[in-house]
Order: sequence, then structure tokens, then C-alpha cells
Amino acid sequence: MFDRFRLKEVLVEYKKDFVPKQWGDEKYKWEAVKHFQDNWDVNAPDFADMLERSLAKTDNLLASMNNFPARMIGGFAKTAPEEVRSMFIALFDESRDYYERVDEFKMQSSILLEKYGNGAGQHYQTENAVTTYLWLRYPDRYYIYKFGEVKKAAEELGADYRFKKGAYADNVRNHLAFYDELCEALKADKDLAAMLRSQLTPDCHPDPELRTLTIDVGFYISRYVAGKQDTPAADWFPAKEEYDPGLSADDWEALLCDESVFTEGALKIVRRLKDYGGEATCKQLSVKYGESSQFYLSGSVGLAKRVVEKTGCPVLTDDNENPKWWPVLYVGHNAGKDEDGSFIWRLRDELAEALDCIDLTQVRLRAEAEGGEDDRGYWWLNANTKIWSFADIAVGEVQSYTLYNENGNKRRIFQNFLDAKAGDMVIGYESTPVKQIVAIGKVSAEQDGERLYFEKVEGLSTPIDYQTLHDCPELEKMEYFVNPQGSLFKLTPGEYDFILDLIREENPIVEETKTETYTEDDFLEDVYMSEERYEQLVAVLRNKKNIILQGAPGVGKTFCANRLAWSMMGEKDDSRIEFVQFHQNYSYEDFMMGYKPAGEGFELKYGVFYRFCQKAANQPDKEFFFIIDEINRGNMSKIFGELLMLIERDYRGTKATLAYNGLSFSVPKNLYIIGMMNTADRSLAMIDYALRRRFSFFEMEPGFDSEGFVAYQKSLDNEVLDELVARVKELNAEIARDRSLGRGFCIGHSYFCGRDVADEEWLREVVDYDILPMLTEYWFDDEAKLHRWENSLHGVFQR
Repeated sequence: MFDRFRLKEVLVEYKKDFVPKQWGDEKYKWEAVKHFQDNWDVNAPDFADMLERSLAKTDNLLASMNNFPARMIGGFAKTAPEEVRSMFIALFDESRDYYERVDEFKMQSSILLEKYGNGAGQHYQTENAVTTYLWLRYPDRYYIYKFGEVKKAAEELGADYRFKKGAYADNVRNHLAFYDELCEALKADKDLAAMLRSQLTPDCHPDPELRTLTIDVGFYISRYVAGKQDTPAADWFPAKEEYDPGLSADDWEALLCDESVFTEGALKIVRRLKDYGGEATCKQLSVKYGESSQFYLSGSVGLAKRVVEKTGCPVLTDDNENPKWWPVLYVGHNAGKDEDGSFIWRLRDELAEALDCIDLTQVRLRAEAEGGEDDRGYWWLNANTKIWSFADIAVGEVQSYTLYNENGNKRRIFQNFLDAKAGDMVIGYESTPVKQIVAIGKVSAEQDGERLYFEKVEGLSTPIDYQTLHDCPELEKMEYFVNPQGSLFKLTPGEYDFILDLIREENPIVEETKTETYTEDDFLEDVYMSEERYEQLVAVLRNKKNIILQGAPGVGKTFCANRLAWSMMGEKDDSRIEFVQFHQNYSYEDFMMGYKPAGEGFELKYGVFYRFCQKAANQPDKEFFFIIDEINRGNMSKIFGELLMLIERDYRGTKATLAYNGLSFSVPKNLYIIGMMNTADRSLAMIDYALRRRFSFFEMEPGFDSEGFVAYQKSLDNEVLDELVARVKELNAEIARDRSLGRGFCIGHSYFCGRDVADEEWLREVVDYDILPMLTEYWFDDEAKLHRWENSLHGVFQR
């Protein structure tokens, strides 16, 4: 059971929004069912191909932000078609219990993941995905289950059904029962059914039982209604009995025509508030229409004073007898925590009625620009990913958009294409498959009668999701959200600034700071390497783009890598260097992208390498360096995935489609990868051959004989240090001769670096806590040799 009266209230709003708001975004559900029904054949010879075709139009129904669950089951079908075929046959066997079929499908998916997952962390065949398959196959009997959605809908309608986290069986069964009951109630609303019929096209499922409409109503309640009921009249201040200016609609109409009362600025305020829906905060008006919040606050106070002066109407006062002016015009209440601004005003009923009788078309709705940079326009552009994508073009590259579609018809909101001018800023949005803002651009040239030209200014390291934007009350009146049908939509300066603030929270701009220069000479002074070896190192890295510095402990690989980057950049700019360390649990999801828990579901998060590549792509004239410590400790194939090809020099700039978000990606040519590998770690297997082919390997050797170290040693002028270094060089010679070890196990010079004074206590610590523990590992099976060298090194201190 649920509250039927509350449902009727909800349906009033739903029917009001169905055509202008809902249908454009949600029609694809009915299209997805029709497409599935037309293509599904469980006995198809090529089951994997049939499954892929059947799910081709499900869009975001099978994932948070893309088709990944569909792709995952499709991948399993290509590898094990008969196993997946049998899973769907069992799922669609209606002689068995509903939940048991869903649960069995999940269990079989786990088995497939273990057998054929190739290291993937999840199969993504959740209750949501599996019930989607059921709904696609039997759309007149089932619904899509989504925990957060049905829970909110049930709570909003006061249903008896309860939904608890972790109670999978009860939740799925309760969902079916609740939606069956809800569906029966919707069938009784003949106007609603007629409204749906009027919008259905031949490529839509006819939905005779209104099951898909029930899904959409549940979605609407959870997204737009739950927790957002109108504030009760009792909560608006001041109540009628507390204060009433006593002005009728006729009185307000006369005042509206009096220029001494309603000045041009005052008319702008009331027209904008009326246009916003009759209630808003000053901040919301500022974002939507321009001007500052203070313009609306002080302008309203000034208007109220003039009304009182003209009419002699009473004024509300506070406890200290100070006048409160705004109640002359409005009633109000505190803004909610999810609304920008502190207080919401609503036009008094009589004033709102009078505004309906006045022609305000000559009153400017949006703030007028004042020339210069502020004169530019702002736009929201939906990239047509079937033709081109923001992710496909490089920063600085120009892309055109036709004013007419392939049938020769004008694009929707055609006037926007005519109004856009060179220099206008563009928010680059991709509606499929990710529903994210992925770039910032600008209009590079005005339309020429056939095309409008855009230039990509910046790719976003962390894209901004549709839902993040849609949940912001400040953007609810945005042209795209009001009617999303079209390609190019106007943004007000306030809306653009608000969106840009959201972008910058996740994609901050690194301010240009004065950096210290760093040259080859500085490198050779810091890193104990010969000039010839340094030049070889730089040449190899520039040629290959990827290099691994390998060597014994203490040869200064990490120290060298950072300074190598500085020397090639010519400055100490750490903003162009990223440092990570691999380990056995490091994954593709950490490195590139992957789904991470977020609230009741999962959210696509971008990894460090993905973000750094975007950062480098935004500055193609500068060099960037990605440094990986302990590169051979990670599972290379698992971490790099498709990047194994893209990091190759010859494939830099080549685009490949990523499995997780379906967008194109490339590794920029101005990015260098420097890996580090300890050759003395016995616990590590040989580095992956596929990765070895894509990296050059540079041996870092102990630098005791380099000019830099010799000069450093002399500057310390310490006999104990001199003797200890001589003994270590002898030790290295023996390690190099040892067939079970070799040069890769020699002791590095960095253990003795970084001091201005070489005191004996420090040198003893180096021997006892750095060198001898390594020798114990090296010669664990040759105690005599270990003791000999222990005595030799300790003997340095016996004087």
C-alpha cells in the first residue's frame, strides 16, 4: 500500500514536465526495449554478436555512466558464448523464482570473471543490470531495479515496502511488488496514458502495460520530487496575520506603471524573479541573469521604500523597532542546504498577479554586457560523437559544426548558431556515452552559412558529470536543462562562471611561478655521472620517450630521475613532473580509470596517469615527465592495459577507445616516462616482455670514480671515509665477479652522499644498517665470505 493522494500530487508535476523535460532525455528507454525485442534471438548461431546488437541502444541503463556492464557480459559472450547463452536461458525461465534467477545470474558471472576476467576487478552484473535484462526481454512484466531509486520513491509515497542495504532478496522482491501496485495506479490515469501514446514513435516499444512508464515515474520521484516538496504556507514569513501591506493586484498594477516607483532596475528585478518561477535567492538570480547579489538585495529594499512612500502602507518592524522592507514585496524562508544563497524570496500573490497584466517585454531579462572581454558570449555545446568528439581533437585544434543536419534541416535552436561569434567561450559536453563536460573551447570563427568553427582550449583531467551539474539549483533554469533537444545552447555569464567554478574545483590551474633554471652543468654537479653518459641518457630518452633506470641499491636512480627531468626542461618546474610507485596491488583503476564506491553505487574515477596525460596535452609546447618508482613490482599488463601500445614512440598521439568510458584517448608526444628498477631485488620476476620492448634500459652504475664524487669526497677531507670508499670499491669488484650476483648487485655511492661533514658515527651507521644487511641477503649461504667482509668494513674504524 502507498499514499494515493500523494501520488496524484506527484503526477500533476510529472505530467507538466513530461513533454518539455522528461521525454527528450528518457525516450531512449522505450527505444532500447524496441531495439532489444527486434534483435533478440537466444538460438542465434553467433550469440555474442546477437547480444551486442540487442544491447546496442541501452545507453547508460547498464552502468552508472557508460555501457560497461553490457560490454563486460558481451566480452564474456565472445569468450564463452555457450556459457553466457545458458545464463540468459535460465534468467528468462519464468517457471522459476524471480530473485533466484537474478541471484544465479550474478553467481555465474562471478565464475566467468574468475575464469575469463583477465585481472578485471568486477563483472558489474548487479541486481540493477540483471533486472534490466529481464525488463528488456519481458517489458510488460518486469521493471529495472535500482536500490536508491526505489527506496526514495517508496519513502516519498509513504509505501509499506521497506528497502534496506544488503537485503538483496527482500529488496528485489519488494521492488517488483511495489512497482506492480504503482503501475496499476498509473493505468487508472487515462490522461497520463494518452500523453505517453502521443509521444511514442514507431521505434519505441508501445508499452501497453505501462511498465516502462512506471520505471520513469519512479525515476522522476527519486530525482526531482523526493525531499523537495513545496514549503508549507505556514513556513513562509511573514504569515498573513503577522503582516500584510494591504495592496491589491490593482494597486500593484498602478504602481508598476509609475516610473517614480518602479524604476528600470526595479522592473528588471521583479521580471527576473517572475521568470525564475516566482521565488529565488539573490544568488540564484545573479547566476541566471547577471548583476551582483547586492543588486537584487539593495534594489528590492529601495523599491519597497518607494512603495511605502507612495502608498503609506504599513511596514513590518523587528524587536528593536527597525523597519524590515522586503516583506512589502515578498514572503520568504531560509534556503535549504542544497540551495545557493541564504534566503528565498517569493513574490506576494497580488504583485505576481499584477505582473501577469503588464507587458514587460521591453524590460531586459539578462544583464547587458559592457564591452571588452565581458561582451563575449557563452555556450554549451553537445558534441555529436557519431561525427566528432572533444576527446578526439587536440588542444588548439579547430573543429566545425554544421548548421544543417544530414537531411538538410536546420539545427535545433538555429538562432544560437547565428548569434555565436568569434571569441565566445564554449563548455564542451559529450552526451554519449559518458554524459560529462570534457573540455573548454571557444568559437574560433563565426558561421559562414554552412558551419560554425570551434577550437579546443583545454581538455579536463577530471571531467564533470551531468548529475553533478543537474543537482545544482543555480543551473536549473539553464537552457540545456529546460529543453535538451539540440546542439548549441546559450549560457548566461553567471551560469558559465558557476560551471567554470565547478570545473576548477576538480581541474585547478597551476599558476605560473618563477622557477629556478637548471642546466646540464647543474645535473652533472648534482648527479655523479660523466658528461658522456648524461648525453647518452638524454638522447635515448628523447628517442624512445620511455626509459627505465636500472641498477644496484644506492646508485641514485630516484635522485637522477628527478634531476634528469629538470635538466631536460631547463628549469625546476615540479608541476610538470608526476611521481608514483608501483606495488603488487597497483591496478589499471589506480593508473588510468575505474569504478570506485560512491554512495549507494559506483562512480567512474580517473587515475593519475590519465589526468597527467590531459595536463600535458593542454600544454603541447612544454615537456612533461611521469616517473615510476619500482616499476617492476607491478603487474605491467594489468596496470597498463591498452596503454602498452599507446606509450610507444610511434603511437604517441594515436587514439584508442577506452573500455571504461568509451572515449578516445592518446598519450601526448610531449610526455616522457621514466621508470626505476632495482636489479638487486631477488623477490622480483623478470619485467614483462611486452613492456620491455617499449622501454630502453639504462644501467646506473656506482659513481665512486666519477669526477663529481671524487670532488665531493675530497671536499669532506676524511681519512675514514676515504678508506671506507676504497673497501667498498673492492667489495663491488668481488660482487661483480660472483656468478650468483653480478654488477647489478653492487653497492651504490649515494649511501655516502649528502653530507657536509663525514663523522664516524654516520659512517658506522651506513655500514651496519645499509651495507651489511644487503651482504647478509647476498651471501646468506656463504657465512665465511660474509664474516670476512664484515670484518673488513669494521676494520676501517679500528685505528
